[in-house]
Amino acid sequence: MVIVGIVGVCVVLAVLAFLLPRLSRHPERGTQRTLGVGSRAGSKAPGILGRIFSKPFRSSSRAVSRSGSAGRRTRGRLPF
Repeated sequence: MVIVGIVGVCVVLAVLAFLLPRLSRHPERGTQRTLGVGSRAGSKAPGILGRIFSKPFRSSSRAVSRSGSAGRRTRGRLPF
């Protein structure tokens, strides 16, 4: 269920970045901030569990960043 939610957020951010590149940065930062809180909370677990619990949030944050930048990059490559 969480994976579907992250994929949905990535799709929405990519479309928003394609249609409104400047206005897409605020939702992207908000999503990354939320995922950062989860990553920091997960990393407080002791030992290897901290890395295991924080990894899904880090990879989700990276996916959100990539989808937003891909939408803006695609928009920049258009001839008009």
